[in-house]
Amino acid sequence: MNITWSMKPFDELSLQELYKILQLRMEVFVVEQNCPFQDADNKDLKCHHLMGWQNDRLVAYTRIVPPGISYEFPSIGRVVTSPAARKGGLGRLLMQQSIIETEKLYVDKSIRIGAQLYLKKFYESFGFIQSSDIYVEDGIEHIEMTRNKLPSKSTT
Repeated sequence: MNITWSMKPFDELSLQELYKILQLRMEVFVVEQNCPFQDADNKDLKCHHLMGWQNDRLVAYTRIVPPGISYEFPSIGRVVTSPAARKGGLGRLLMQQSIIETEKLYVDKSIRIGAQLYLKKFYESFGFIQSSDIYVEDGIEHIEMTRNKLPSKSTT
């Protein structure tokens, strides 16, 4: 799978990029999951946006939320892959890249996510552990999960 990754703060997104991000998020979160909700939540303005491109098609996306916006820790949110590009491990690549980029931006910080409950095992495979009780958000069961930053190993 040939994916080109790019990441930008909100103010550097082109109108075309922003349109494709919103289009993909609506396609999956609103239409596919049949979940009408307020996607434009004012957090995007403060986030970095990780985009996975296959040619000119946006096929994978997350937003990296700074600490203090959603949680005390930085967060990876709006994790989404295009239905047309699934079943080839793209979701796994997206999460790996999202963790790498989050750790570059926020060195030595844990990462917290709000995960749909049915994806718990998927996120556990990246080192996230459940850190809240189940709660319902937009009609879907969720849990908070935290990936603790491991202490740096000394080379001495």
